[in-house]
Amino acid sequence: MKRRTFFQTGLAAATAAPFAGMLGLPAMAQGTQRLRIAMTLSDIPTTTGMPSQGGEGMRFAGYPVFEPLVAWNLREDTDRRAETMPGLAKSWEIDPEDNTRWIFNLRPDVAFHDGTLWNADAAIWNLERFWDEDSPQFEVAAAGTAQGRVSQMSSWEKIDDMTIALITTAPSSYFPQALTQLLFASPSKFEEKGGDWGQVGQDPAGTGPFRITNVVPRQSITMQKNPDYWDPARMAQVDEIVLTPIPDANTRLAALRSGQVDWIEVPPPDAIPGLEAAGFEISMKTYPHIWPHIFSFNEGSPFLDKRVRQAANYAIDREGLAYLMNGTVRPASGYVPPEDAWYGSPTQDYKYDPDRARELLAEAGYGPDNKVPMKVLTSSSGSGQLLPVQMNQLMQQNLNEVGFACEIEVLEWGQLINAFRAEKDSPAREGADAINMSLSFPGPAEWQRWFHGSNLPPVGSNWGYWQNEEFDALIDQVGVTFDPEEVDALLARAHEVLVEEAPWLFVVHDMNPRALAPNVEDFDPAQSWYQDFTGIRMG
Repeated sequence: MKRRTFFQTGLAAATAAPFAGMLGLPAMAQGTQRLRIAMTLSDIPTTTGMPSQGGEGMRFAGYPVFEPLVAWNLREDTDRRAETMPGLAKSWEIDPEDNTRWIFNLRPDVAFHDGTLWNADAAIWNLERFWDEDSPQFEVAAAGTAQGRVSQMSSWEKIDDMTIALITTAPSSYFPQALTQLLFASPSKFEEKGGDWGQVGQDPAGTGPFRITNVVPRQSITMQKNPDYWDPARMAQVDEIVLTPIPDANTRLAALRSGQVDWIEVPPPDAIPGLEAAGFEISMKTYPHIWPHIFSFNEGSPFLDKRVRQAANYAIDREGLAYLMNGTVRPASGYVPPEDAWYGSPTQDYKYDPDRARELLAEAGYGPDNKVPMKVLTSSSGSGQLLPVQMNQLMQQNLNEVGFACEIEVLEWGQLINAFRAEKDSPAREGADAINMSLSFPGPAEWQRWFHGSNLPPVGSNWGYWQNEEFDALIDQVGVTFDPEEVDALLARAHEVLVEEAPWLFVVHDMNPRALAPNVEDFDPAQSWYQDFTGIRMG
């Protein structure tokens, strides 16, 4: 397939929003440095402190405004995968007498944007917001997100004004890493707005280097720098950031070329050479991203048979897909890439081998007159989803050529997230045999989150309901292991199990492409789903 044909394929399934005048931004005061970003999302994320819209929602409407106890270091050592660092907790340690009890020493002299002091009471108030259904501040949508991302949380206690204890359901050495996903909002703002989270979302207060100053539903979020931010080393250099959802890649491209935005996520890959020739900067860097099909293990699923799962993995021309994506992705032969310390030595090497795929299907009892039924859910756009319609259509051709009867159902991004969180018998899953959902591997917490047999929907994120005793035992052992080299060895063995058992169709790793206008300066991308916007300047 030619690149031009590839990028034209599927455009009717992802309708572009009207563009002319859609941004409607207010005029800038003279001398104001404004950065305008076009996201891939179909709507703005929620703004109460635990954004919707997946990783992209957290990237733009989460971390710049609200902060976690444990943060990601997104400014240092950007040539390697981002690591954790102190955030709203200045330090933490595990209770020497109880390996499920963690003590967090909170950072002093921090205030929310509305002036409320950060302390143990504010921390506990937020934990009740996420886990205590009887608390006045319980927020259903945010609670679902928090509970899914930090499934290890059991209980908490206030030790003193600046110290709290968090208790996990089981020993979890990677619990601090999981806490990077838990953001904190001002309790006083909730009271000021009459206990209405909808009103809070119009005027929220976090502790971050930016504060939200304007929210236009379905159109934009405006953030201004926080002049009172607690960390002088991370004071924002731009005065304002405006976030706009533009789900169609070609519409984002038009917005960039016309000067209505300064930054676009996921430019159309075939447009990259022209953008570079016109002086735009293309930023690309590997990061912990995987773009898979997650197989269903529900009763009646064809993927209960390992031979069928392996056949699907041998059926895909990943190199051809990477070529058609103009080098913005790299082939995936497992959950993590081969150079990763966690890769191990898998016995399966999932390169393009349609003959091997046909052999495996024949062994499983399938053939030309008995094809494998396969319904896949994907989205028209969304966080980390790349160009999902076109990519899935190419995969559909590969799969059908070896003996699958692959059907693709395209959902809006929010619907796909709902389907991903739904229990196995839920109508939201649309009777699918697989779901195409881009996911991450920043640390051990995600191995437990996506694959462990105990972490099932609606609270957990093991969508396929895959269960493997050896894998679960390895992840349980990681939970009680604090030596990094021992953790690496355990995850390497766990990865060998993943590749052999193939609970997913491993497709590609994203290279995180974005296009920046020539006047966007000093952006050094982290190897992370998230980025630090404080050092960016507008020339």
